[in-house]
Amino acid sequence: MKIIRHPQPTQWAEYCKRPVFDTREILGRVKPIIEAVKSGGDRALRRFTERFDGVALDSFVIGEQEIQTAADRVHKDLKAAIRLARENIRKFHESQRKDEPVIETTPGVLCWRKPVAIEKVGLYIPGGSAPLFSTLLMLGVPAQLAGCREIILCTPPNRQGEIHPAILFTAHEIGIPRIFKVGGAQAIAAMAYGTETIPAVDKIFGPGNQYVTAAKQLISLDGVAMDLPAGPSEVAVLADDSADPAFIAADLLSQAEHGADSQVVLVTNSEKLLQDVQAAQKKQLPDLPRAEIAEQSLQHALLVLTDTIDQGMDLINAYAPEHLIIQTVNAEELAGRVINAGSVFIGPYTPESAGDYASGTNHTLPTNGYARSYSGVSLDSFFKQITFQRITAGGLQQIGPAIEVMAAAEELQAHQRAVSIRLQQINEELGNG
Repeated sequence: MKIIRHPQPTQWAEYCKRPVFDTREILGRVKPIIEAVKSGGDRALRRFTERFDGVALDSFVIGEQEIQTAADRVHKDLKAAIRLARENIRKFHESQRKDEPVIETTPGVLCWRKPVAIEKVGLYIPGGSAPLFSTLLMLGVPAQLAGCREIILCTPPNRQGEIHPAILFTAHEIGIPRIFKVGGAQAIAAMAYGTETIPAVDKIFGPGNQYVTAAKQLISLDGVAMDLPAGPSEVAVLADDSADPAFIAADLLSQAEHGADSQVVLVTNSEKLLQDVQAAQKKQLPDLPRAEIAEQSLQHALLVLTDTIDQGMDLINAYAPEHLIIQTVNAEELAGRVINAGSVFIGPYTPESAGDYASGTNHTLPTNGYARSYSGVSLDSFFKQITFQRITAGGLQQIGPAIEVMAAAEELQAHQRAVSIRLQQINEELGNG
């Protein structure tokens, strides 16, 4: 782990940089896959599934019997945990519903907004070494709450042509009946453009590797929306000498085990804590099944010693982490000063793992510094906001002259006439009266 002591504010931008990837090479590999699926449909999907997932499939569709068989293989304790998490996620996202008032901006001029669910959404859940059924909860529950008319799921099969039982059980629990065995960039292309089997959707949600991310970027150029920009997962911890080093070490390792490219940062004003956290990490690391992955991630982790915790808070805001854990004596106060972060975890008994699974907040969050300008997935992510207005004759008399003047100034005569012709009729009717 790289240790940086007392960095000056002029150096922060350099330390806040994430690793740079050669996106041109990745996009160059992904684009032919997207074009092949766009033109070849299911035939191209079968070819890529055999090539990348190592299995030849006759059908991508998962039937009811396969879902039931998978559910029988999920341990009752995991079923109970998934149901508890589902309920907490439902409660938190249900609370995000808002009724907006009708606003009378001028007498007779009424304006309002109405949330309308996106009709067709596609969820992508990676399989791989860590089947993310928790992400399916984070995406599927708000999609159902929003009332999206069609929700489909794509997830890659293993070499036996099977989907992880916990993913299928979770999909059944939240009511997603249309599930397809297809992964990678080819799954994103299938949901974007449609195939003989997989329907096209309006917006795609879900994490993935750099190829999936590149595919989402490419299909967005064709007008298919995606949830948010995503890169390697991140955690930053802000702590003082009141923090428990074992807690912090566990939090850093929990993020490091996601992948070799995960970003792990500790910011503290305590030299002793910095040393104690490193010792605790060395003690905990060998016990992890994914220790090798975590160790690779820690090679580019940052331990930053600042002069004060206030300075550390400023550094954190400059970094804009996906996850921020605050373990200080004044954690609540510092949390109020957070400007840039995806999700914030306050106090010693709020591990980032809680947000990943069962506290109720959404774990689909902006990474790579995008927390400066993006929010994480929420109920709003599954809605469009449509504005409405209704103007009475009297209301048009109030604002019409201003519209005419503005349209004339922009030399848009038809715009002006659309108002003038109405005002003329109103005046004539009033005169006739």
